[in-house]
Amino acid sequence: MGFTAAAGELLRLLRDRHGPLMFHQSGGCCDGSAPMCYPAGEFRTGSSDVLLARLEVAGVPEPVGFWMAADQFARWRHTHLTVDVVPGRGSGFSLEAPEGVRFLIRSRLFTDEERAVLGE
Repeated sequence: MGFTAAAGELLRLLRDRHGPLMFHQSGGCCDGSAPMCYPAGEFRTGSSDVLLARLEVAGVPEPVGFWMAADQFARWRHTHLTVDVVPGRGSGFSLEAPEGVRFLIRSRLFTDEERAVLGE
């Protein structure tokens, strides 16, 4: 899992404004399938969520946890995910909404080599 330079820049801005951050992607319909960025701990995760990564972002003192609903992860587990940012507003409560941009996930299937490293 990774993030684009644009997403990293936005995460630094949001960290400065809101403190430590986290992502959650629910897999629901509409904006529920987009990654939502919250102040760390504001979105309560549970046994139906999977911690996919702790993203290390230059200029952000602590890792940014990325959580996904387990049923969504079951469908995406064979893909490499990249957090990106594009112009536009989602309708959720994600911290980037007032900036006129929104986070989204870009994905690609793992290569044979990546699957071998994962033991699949």
